[in-house]
Amino acid sequence: MITREIQLTTQIAGVPSREHFTVVEAEIDGEVLVRTDHLGLAATYLELMRSDCHLPVPAWQPGQRIGVMAIGTVLRSASPDLHEGDLVQSMSGWSTHSAGPATSYVKLDRNAYPDPTYHLGQGPTAYYGMANVAKVGPGDVVFVSGAAGGVGSLAGQIARNLGASKVIGSAGSQAKVDYLVGELGFDAAFDYHQDPVAALNELAPEGITVFFDTVGGPLYEAALAAAAPGARFALCGSLSTQLGAAAQRFPEPDRAAATERGIELLPFSCHHTPDQIAAWHSHFRTWLDQNTFVFPQTVVQAGIDTVPDAFLSLLRGDYRGNVSVRLA
Repeated sequence: MITREIQLTTQIAGVPSREHFTVVEAEIDGEVLVRTDHLGLAATYLELMRSDCHLPVPAWQPGQRIGVMAIGTVLRSASPDLHEGDLVQSMSGWSTHSAGPATSYVKLDRNAYPDPTYHLGQGPTAYYGMANVAKVGPGDVVFVSGAAGGVGSLAGQIARNLGASKVIGSAGSQAKVDYLVGELGFDAAFDYHQDPVAALNELAPEGITVFFDTVGGPLYEAALAAAAPGARFALCGSLSTQLGAAAQRFPEPDRAAATERGIELLPFSCHHTPDQIAAWHSHFRTWLDQNTFVFPQTVVQAGIDTVPDAFLSLLRGDYRGNVSVRLA
């Protein structure tokens, strides 16, 4: 079987471009053959394309297929555990087809969600950060940076479902601000191009008790200024500094200022255990059934050759919510 796949041409040092990706044809064979139907996209993948990757997983190498989460349909199987027509999830990545041992695929329930793309959301990161790291509960005043993105758009809703008294988000345009409040149920939101300190002082005069940060930089500093004593900061990412050397991408937070006010700085990894993933899906299905949760997503229709273009558009902030590609 011949598949078309996207490989990393060279590891990225500065601004990513189309030239960093190559479309190739490769022969595949294995116990199970799967047609790829959906691919997940996330800004985190950019870090895995760097030679000085800071994530606790191996970086992708030049000539290697981009190995991200994918959902597909079994076309052929020599395993008693998988059958033709089964819906499966794997880390097979940017390719039209994949093949391998049955153990490399997880069978999915087609009826679990309204669409298979719901399996590709960044919920495990958002749920673990809010529930287990920040330990959000009743009475908390929560601020989420990058709230219109894949993680942030879920994190704010998770906080609300865990009992937070107020949830505030920041985003990069007035349209996204309106989206957070009007569609996702945030209590308030602001455009981060404004003065974020003034915005937080107005929206949370009592002080924020939880900060879920996917952006870093000025928004971290603003949250520090607006935090109540003893606040918990769940530090998930640093999108504002995602270009440059590792030290620039992950600047050391001002720990001295946080310590003076008893603020807990709680950085955490986006690499999750099966138990963490299961906990997310259990709550996700419950909240969807209770109509207390909206799954914010953008589904891009594309052929395999244009998947890198969709990824670059995501990095530019062209989409909102969780982003996936439905392969033509």
